[in-house]
Amino acid sequence: MLETERLRLRAHTFADFETYCALWADAAVVRYLGCQPNTAEEAMGRLLRNAGHWTLRGFGSWLVEERSSGAFVGEVGLFNYRREIEPRMDQTPEIGWILSPRKHGRGYATEAVAAVLDWGRDRFTAGEVCCLIDPENAASLRVAAKSGFHRSHTAVYRGRTIEVMTNVLRP
Repeated sequence: MLETERLRLRAHTFADFETYCALWADAAVVRYLGCQPNTAEEAMGRLLRNAGHWTLRGFGSWLVEERSSGAFVGEVGLFNYRREIEPRMDQTPEIGWILSPRKHGRGYATEAVAAVLDWGRDRFTAGEVCCLIDPENAASLRVAAKSGFHRSHTAVYRGRTIEVMTNVLRP
């Protein structure tokens, strides 16, 4: 578990499934991710993948909630899916975030990303971390910039152009 001034980042549980499922089923949430709104089955697959990532890799995604109310905010995490992208980033951890639209505009994504980057600096030997962002996703590009990410290059992933952005974990 990680805590910031306003947020708690914790492990996913099956008790979170309905809220998690609703997040991934929201067309506004997934519009820049190159996927369709998820069915309950697909959301369950994501939830199980998150747990497996922690078990097999020692890192993964956290569920994000408000500390004061316990209200669901979204998800943020570090992962390595061995994406089929050029150039390869097999050894570079990737960070990603997804928030409920009701929680946008409060600085929660930037706060959660900062906590996860701090956590990663203590654990990874990799020199950098990357994120993949749709060039039309202005809000995520702002979060990345505020979090110290810089555009590395443009790539094509699953037929879509994306921005690959990097941040230094270790000098």
